Formats: sequence, structure tokens, C-alpha cells
Amino acid sequence: MPASSDSHLRPYLDRLYWRFTWGFIGFVLLLGVLERVGWSKSAIGLTFLLGTLAVYATIGILTRTIDPVEYYVAGRRVPAFYNGMALAADWLSAASFLGLAGTLYMQGFGGLAFLLGWTGGFVLVALFLAPYLRRFGQFTIPDFLAERYGGPVPRLLGVFALLLCSFIYVVAQIYGVGLITSRLTGLAFEVGVFLGLGGILVCSFLGGMRAVTWTQVAQYIVLILAYVTPVVWLSVKQTGWPVPQLTYGIQLQKVTEREQALAESPQEVHVQGIWAHQAHVLRERLRDPAAALERERTQVERHIEALRRYDGDPADIAEAERLLSRLPRDEAAARALWTRQLEQAQTKTTALGGMPPQARPYAQDTAEAGPQAGVEPSRRNFLALVFCLVVGTAALPHLLVRFYTVPNVRQARQSVAWGAGFIALLYLTAPALAVMVKFEVLNGLVGTSFDALPHWVSAWSRVDPGLLSVRDVNRDGVLQLGEITIGPDIIVLASAEIAGLPYVVAGLVAAGGLAAALSTADGLLLAITSALSHDLYYKTLDPTAETARRVTLSKVLLLVVALLAAYIAAQKPADILFLVSAAFSLAAAAFFPALVLGIFWSRANGPGAVAGMVAGLAVTVYYMAATQPWLRSVLGLSGEPRLWWDIQPIAAGVFGVPVGLAVTVVVSLITPAPSPQRRAWVRRLRSPFAGKL
Repeated sequence: MPASSDSHLRPYLDRLYWRFTWGFIGFVLLLGVLERVGWSKSAIGLTFLLGTLAVYATIGILTRTIDPVEYYVAGRRVPAFYNGMALAADWLSAASFLGLAGTLYMQGFGGLAFLLGWTGGFVLVALFLAPYLRRFGQFTIPDFLAERYGGPVPRLLGVFALLLCSFIYVVAQIYGVGLITSRLTGLAFEVGVFLGLGGILVCSFLGGMRAVTWTQVAQYIVLILAYVTPVVWLSVKQTGWPVPQLTYGIQLQKVTEREQALAESPQEVHVQGIWAHQAHVLRERLRDPAAALERERTQVERHIEALRRYDGDPADIAEAERLLSRLPRDEAAARALWTRQLEQAQTKTTALGGMPPQARPYAQDTAEAGPQAGVEPSRRNFLALVFCLVVGTAALPHLLVRFYTVPNVRQARQSVAWGAGFIALLYLTAPALAVMVKFEVLNGLVGTSFDALPHWVSAWSRVDPGLLSVRDVNRDGVLQLGEITIGPDIIVLASAEIAGLPYVVAGLVAAGGLAAALSTADGLLLAITSALSHDLYYKTLDPTAETARRVTLSKVLLLVVALLAAYIAAQKPADILFLVSAAFSLAAAAFFPALVLGIFWSRANGPGAVAGMVAGLAVTVYYMAATQPWLRSVLGLSGEPRLWWDIQPIAAGVFGVPVGLAVTVVVSLITPAPSPQRRAWVRRLRSPFAGKL
């Protein structure tokens, strides 16, 4: 980007990104033509991957810098329109791009909590945080905590909380990168993780916030075109109308009618009965896993011995030996495997493969899925999740730091408005995409012979059976809804293939998902390394450090953190949506009370803020660890988790935020008030006539 004056920067950027947009559209059309003349799917996918990564890498190289103001806050000269676009790209992560429509597909009405929460959070950002943080005008959120509350402890605690929530968030993004890259290239998921990591590093490593900002603008253009194209195509295919938001209601009614028919289908009821029997068998095994495993192993070994004794078919012997090799190694492995299988079987014993009807507001029948399915617990969880996402949005450090990059307070407010508008383009499309994909699955896939299943089913099964698998449970050779296991993370990526669209559209969607994951990962990694190099090293350990050393250290730390996050993502710790929602709860509990009270209540002091942050984080982390299945298994906790008021761990912040707020207020009131100078500083920060402090 040129170092021209601000008055010349906006026209230059307009020309540059219009050319990029039309160039990208031409690139997609060219690949469409090449597909028609015989290019393979793997060649198209690889071209999408390498082509988009090459563009991002070029921007990263051209905008490299060692100037700390450019590296940390992009020179504070990003126009509001483009900062809003970068903010949207930073925000529209793998969870939004991949997980949102998938969650709406799986949960129906319940998934709207994510739309309401993520959108509502921007109201809090615009009203309570963005203009005041820009007026403060430093580099990081721990900078603000240190200046507002005084001393190194608030800064260090802010660094810890930032690392905790941002690292969890970045693991989710790199997981999404691996998922998309492996699908585009056909490589193993673990290889895809580290291949996609190169695209993340080349943008943020060289130019920091300067490179990340201009790359994110390009990535937003890619991701929004990729998201909207298949939905418009589906809308035209199903209704003849190219505006999916207007046809959403019609398709929702058709999906509801098809759901009712499937719920009453004898074949589906038969499948549910078979799953219920399997659930009973698994419960019996789990009464004494060691004995059950020994019985299983003995039966298979005797079967193999009998086949060999009576010259059985070699194929049968080989199949029996594979079955023996797939048995759990020990009691612990058997317990873990059978517990997972039991959870799946119990889900499949209900109608529609365990999914609630798409249009039903809350769970209505407590007999369907146990005590968690009642109306009141369902409503409480919906509202708790909305609260966590609203407050978490207003407290995510990698988003808040974007408001340091604009020239003034006015443009900070405008950035929020532009960002919300750009985000709305995707969020108003996601419900339509979920309904139209479900229409295709219920009417096109269900009822298909297993011998005639489309190629994409086996392709996604090879990527990860946990994302998609089919099993002929009743052995009638026809796929029932209860025989499909599909993960929410592939609904968007597979939407074009599910609808029978050309593969170039599937490649476009994958490129958009990659752009979403890369853009957010870049912003998160930069927030993490800025906290380590600026707040921990420069502000705390060595205030005399040279500029070049600080920026170099930031780059080294970025590489280390990225590799560690990639390693953890390769272990597939949990689904994308839980990881992201955990980050929101942690950010909300750690930062929201300290930031908002720090701006609007001059009586808040350092001891209160520190105590509130510790208490809020402690409650949130404890509740997650005690109730989330994956975390419980990691910590070796046994028995049934005890939920507070039936709130699921995804909304743990609903307990941490009020506790943090109350502790901050109480401790501030019982400890000495801040100095008059600091209280005057807070009043000046809120003054509409104050300049940058």
C-alpha cells in the first residue's frame, strides 16, 4: 500500500479492490470453463488453493514493515469503509462461515442464538467501547488496562486472559483451515493443517497489522462471493427466484412438511428401533467394560479359528481379522469408544436422526431426549448463549484492537457500522442456506439406494468419518435419515455438491471458507504476539528494547504460537463451534466488566478490576472443565456432569460475567478509591470534546 496522504488513499484503494474483485470473478469463470473441458476436481481444488494463497502472500510481502506503529496498528490511517471490511473478515471466522449454517441445519431455531448474539454484540461495541478505545489510542487491550488501573498486574492479567481466549479461538480457525485444505487437495487432515498454516504466516509474519488489514479486505471479498453464490444458485434451482432471503419461508414450509412425513415413515421408525437395541447393548457392555471386551475378543478369535479350520472364504477371514484389529486395546479405550457410540445411538433413537424440527422454537417433549429437552431448559440455554455471545463479541481483544487502526474517533464509530453491514450480508444468508441444503438432503439424498449415492458422500467420509458417514442399519439397501451421521462443519463446504452444482462452485466455497479461517487466524495470532512482545516483553521486562528487536521478537513468537496451535488443531480436540464459543465466554468473563466499568465508572480501581477478572475467569473455566465432555475426558473426570440450572458448557460465561462484575464493584468499594488524577483521566476519556490522550 502506498504511503500517500489519507485524501489519496481511499480512491487508490477503491480502484485496487474493484480490480481485484473483477479479477477474482474472472478467475472463477475461467476455472468453470476448464471444468467443462475436462479439468479434474483435484486440479480445480488445488488451483483455488494455490491461487488465493498466492494473492494473500503477495499482499503480505508488499506490505512488510518493521515500523511498530505500522506493525501493530497499520499506521492508524485505515479508512472506516475498509476497516469495516477488515473487521468483518476478522469476525467472519471459520465458525461463522463453516459452523453457522451447519448449526442452523442441525439445531433449527436453536441455532439462531448465534445470529442474535454475534450481531447484538456490535451494538455494545459501538456504544460502549470502540470510540473510547480509539480515543485512548495505544496498541493493545492490556495497554488500556494498565493505563486505566495502574501497575503491571492488570496488564499481566490482561495478557494471560488474552492468550487464553485467543489461543482457543485460533486453534478453531486452524482446524477449519486443515479441514478445507484437505478437502481441496485430497491430503490428510494433519497435512492440510500445516499446509494452510503457511498461508496464515505469510500474511501476518512480514507486515503485522498493516499486512493483515489489507489481506483481510481481499479475503472478505472472496468469502462473501463464495458464501452467496451457492445460496443464490440453490434458490434459483428450487424456487426460480435469485434472492434466497425472500424464498426462505417457502422452503422452510416445504422442509417442515417433509420432516413430518419422515417422522411417520415406517422405515425411519424401524431404524430408530434398531438404534435403540444397539443403545441397550452398549449400556450392558459399559456395566463391565473389561469383561465385555474380553468376550468380544474371544468370540472374534473363535470365529477366525473356525473359518480357518473349515477352509472358509479368505475374504471372510480377512474381514474377521480386521474386526479383531479394530477392537479397543484395553478397558479405558473400550469405555471411551462405547460411550461415544452410545451417545450416537441414543441420539438416533429419536425422530429425524436426532435433529429437532427446523421450525420448532424450543424442545416440546421431555420424553424425546431426556431432561435437557424440556421447554424451560431449552429456553434458558438459548438466552444464556445469546448473552455470552453478545458480551463476548464486545470483549474479544483481536476485534477491539481494530479500532486503534483508524485515523480518529468518528471513523471508529463508522467502522462498526460498516463492519455490521458487511457481516449482515452473510448472516442474513445463513438461515436460507441451512434450509435449502436440508431440503436437498431430505428430498434428494434420503431414499437413495446405497449403490447410487453421490461421489461426495464417500469423498467427505474419507476426510473424516466424524464429519459424514452413512450406514445401512436396517440392511434394506436404501438410505434413511436415521442412517446418516453428518457434522455441522461440512454443511457449507458440501452445499454445492449436495445440490449437484458444478465442482467449481464447491471449490469456490472452499476458497471462501479458507479465506474466513485465514483472516481470523491472522488477526488472532497478531493479537497474541503483540501481547507477548509489546505488553510482556517491552512494557514489563525491557522498556528500553529497540524497535527492531521488538518487531523481530513479535515475528518469532508468531511463528512459535502458530506451530503450537497447528499441532493442537491436528489432534481434533473438539468441534469448531464449541471452541469458538468457549473463547467468547472466556473473553466476556475476563474483559467486559473491567473494560466497561473502567470507562464508565471512575470509582473502579486496580484491586477491583484484578479481583473481578480472576473471579470471572475462574468461574467460567471451572464450569467448562466440570461439564464439557471432551474436557472432562482430558481431566479424567468420571460420573455424570452436574449442570447449573441446566445450562450447557457452551454458555459458561453466563456465570462468569455477573460474578466478575459483582466482584469488581464490591472490591472497588471496599478498597481505596483511584487518585483524583486517574478519575479525571476517565472523565476526559468519556468527554465528546476530548482529543486523543
